[in-house]
Amino acid sequence: MRTITTLDAHTAGEPLRIITGGFPEPQGTTMLERRRWLLAHADPLRRLLMHEPRGHADMYGCLPTTPVSATGDVGALFLHNEGSSTMCGHAIIALVTVGLECGLFAVRDPERIVIDTPAGAVIARAARDGTRVRRVSFTNVPSFVFARDLEVDVPGLGASARPLRCDVAFGGAFYVYVSAADVGIDLAAGSERTPLSEIVAAARAIQAAVEPVLELRHPSGATDLDYLYGVILSEEVAVGDAERRRAARGRAITRRSRNVCVFADGEVDRSPTGTGVSGRIALELERGAVALGEPLVVESLVGTSFTVRATSRTSVGELPAVVPEVSGSAYLTGEHRFFLQPDDPFPGGFLLR
Repeated sequence: MRTITTLDAHTAGEPLRIITGGFPEPQGTTMLERRRWLLAHADPLRRLLMHEPRGHADMYGCLPTTPVSATGDVGALFLHNEGSSTMCGHAIIALVTVGLECGLFAVRDPERIVIDTPAGAVIARAARDGTRVRRVSFTNVPSFVFARDLEVDVPGLGASARPLRCDVAFGGAFYVYVSAADVGIDLAAGSERTPLSEIVAAARAIQAAVEPVLELRHPSGATDLDYLYGVILSEEVAVGDAERRRAARGRAITRRSRNVCVFADGEVDRSPTGTGVSGRIALELERGAVALGEPLVVESLVGTSFTVRATSRTSVGELPAVVPEVSGSAYLTGEHRFFLQPDDPFPGGFLLR
């Protein structure tokens, strides 16, 4: 009988199942090679932990590994309902939180924790209160705008049958960014919010329309990154009383936004999506909606938030890029021992919608 152990957490409401034992060590000298190995040789175990009856359609996981770089503290591979992503912001926040609180891995400097990911090295720092980690901030891989004002025909979506306008950006993975209002979706909390099933259906339709007309190419030449991970629908959030009081004292008003990310096989992120807000800040900076270093607070469907800012400008190949910093909080939720008996009829799990 196989036994796999995990520590579970959530970041801003989005689950993370951190594998701590019973999983084979991925082979490879780079994190991209290890990601390929995992998908080729250990995918049934991914499905075992992510899918029912041990998981669910919106479960997310992380497999810590030894680092691949000389400066790395830990490596991280990311698991979801369809496969393995190249980078995940909420997972970084939870991995650092649980890693420090539970002693999962040693770090040289808690102010500079280097996590090797398939998309590149990510540098995190933890704000601690005794043994608790209250907040984690991480410097993400360079993020950039790939396509601006792309117009696509999405049957049944958009006003008056006009083409839908969208943007594409990279923040560790490629996303399509669409105004929720342009497709008749309301993300606000309460009875007026569009049903989740309609949000997922709209996102699937948008991704299906974009993929055939846009050839994605990451400037690094790493072809493993050349895929569309998901769709992000967003809306602006009105400035509240706290921001107005800040303005009265002569302090800048922090812009607020709300978004939802639908990724992989219709999976819905409960958090604001760390890689998604990284691509978003590249878009906002390019259009002049925020200044370099100015924070943008992005809310999720469940009312939690991440803060993101572009700390500096850089380039990826010939494309201008920014270095994003994302911050948020994570919480330990449980510890598990999962079993797989030899005669279990669902060794790779299953999904029901």
